[in-house]
Amino acid sequence: MPKAMEIPRQPVVRTDHATIYFYAAREQPYGCFSNFSPHGVELDGQWWQTTEHYFQAQKFLDAEFREEVRRAPTPKQAAERGRDRRRPLRPDWEQIKDDVMRRAVLRKFETHRTIRELLLSTGAATIVEQAPGDYYWGCGADGSGRNMLGVILMEVRGLLVSQNAQECGSDTKAIGEGE
Repeated sequence: MPKAMEIPRQPVVRTDHATIYFYAAREQPYGCFSNFSPHGVELDGQWWQTTEHYFQAQKFLDAEFREEVRRAPTPKQAAERGRDRRRPLRPDWEQIKDDVMRRAVLRKFETHRTIRELLLSTGAATIVEQAPGDYYWGCGADGSGRNMLGVILMEVRGLLVSQNAQECGSDTKAIGEGE
């Protein structure tokens, strides 16, 4: 039986930028890619301390419970409340969860210039959430996970690059029109 792929526990910063690993919000330089990072967002007319708070709250149709999740003191507590199965998940959760995550992650990087610049600086690197216990959002303990958070970060990076190109193009056109 082949030996399981060992994933390094610390973020790896490579000069070739082939792969960037992140996990804990406190790890530098890429901890800000974590949904637990202290980069709040305004979505749906409310302020959310972290994208984790927003994501976990969206699992429920019960407005009171969503508010309990939103007001959780920490992202860890928000995640615990969101994983509490004593409250029923919204029936469409499996169909919408990726889009909920995309929306939150995009808003986070649109809102915070410093981390947006860091994400853009990753170029074409593969971004991997090194979550050993998560085979959907992360790469899992053996690297075989779907890494959907990493995929979404790369999608958001692409959207931000496109937005920057459009802004630069419209600036150039406006300047050229005045000559």
